[in-house]
Amino acid sequence: MMRSFSGQCGRAVAAVAAAVVVVGVAHAAEPDFVPAADLLAAATKEGKLVLYTANFLETEQAVVKRFSARFPGIQIEIVRAPTGQLITRVKTEAAANRMIADVIDFTDRVQAQGMMQLFAPYAPPNAADYPAIARTGDRLWPRSGNAWTITYNSELVKDPPKSWADLAKPEFGKMHLGQTVVAAGGGPFARAMFERKVLGEDYWARQAALKPTLFPSQAPMVDAMIRGEIGIAPLVTVLAIPLAAQGAPIKWFFAPEGVPVTVFCAGITKDAAHPNAAKLFMDWSLSREGQALMVELGSFASMTNAPMPPGVDAAAIKTWYPDDDEITKIQKPWTDDWNKAYGYRQ
Repeated sequence: MMRSFSGQCGRAVAAVAAAVVVVGVAHAAEPDFVPAADLLAAATKEGKLVLYTANFLETEQAVVKRFSARFPGIQIEIVRAPTGQLITRVKTEAAANRMIADVIDFTDRVQAQGMMQLFAPYAPPNAADYPAIARTGDRLWPRSGNAWTITYNSELVKDPPKSWADLAKPEFGKMHLGQTVVAAGGGPFARAMFERKVLGEDYWARQAALKPTLFPSQAPMVDAMIRGEIGIAPLVTVLAIPLAAQGAPIKWFFAPEGVPVTVFCAGITKDAAHPNAAKLFMDWSLSREGQALMVELGSFASMTNAPMPPGVDAAAIKTWYPDDDEITKIQKPWTDDWNKAYGYRQ
């Protein structure tokens, strides 16, 4: 069973779904993850797990399809929402002592640190493959990650931008810019943080003056781009890469000033109803086999010596990672500043 609270889907959903099916067929490598026999038996006996995720539903559906093929008899119920909504839901359930999720995966690592008591102690068998900087405390792990591209509708935009700086120039504002609000979660905030720190404190004001269309999350924004309602927008790799590969009328590139990267954090809830199935899922997801699938779906892996997503040359890009300690200090005032600059009311 799969439930989504992410709102509009449209053509983007269909295109990404088709794209991840193609990826699933392409990655028919021999499985390299072998769980302990007692864990597999216990997980199979439980028969299911509930995954709360801020990742895109179509990406998670591809993951579930692969996991189910590897471990028949274990069903995964997906609850998908943007990080902000997901955190509200988790806190509400925790306050009522009615936590439904077995595994939670979201983008706001700072807020996750303040919710650590909701998670069980956990480390995957290959914990040494993950540098400490990629972890959130000792219980949350980087199952997935996203990098920000500049993406445009190639049928509408014949003279595309070449940099982040271009997205604050009037000539590109005429091409109908789109932007995801920072309140959507850790990913959009990291992008906005990069903009202000790297491109200048006046960048938001200059771009906001172009009146970009604001979206509550990436899914409806990319759908609007495919329909031609907007021409250009920052878009994460897990959408841009598979959509372009599938033949959607979009092109994407990494800007020269830098590539903001968002590292997710996932963990097993303290009172999980299906703890063994949850552990099996996390162990597999964080294994080299599971990470190879995530990379093929457009995710940026935090594992050492991990491959890059299709079409990405690591030597040709300059990745930028936000500092969690700095986010703790600036998230509230900078969110307020962004909302004021763009005239956004939550």
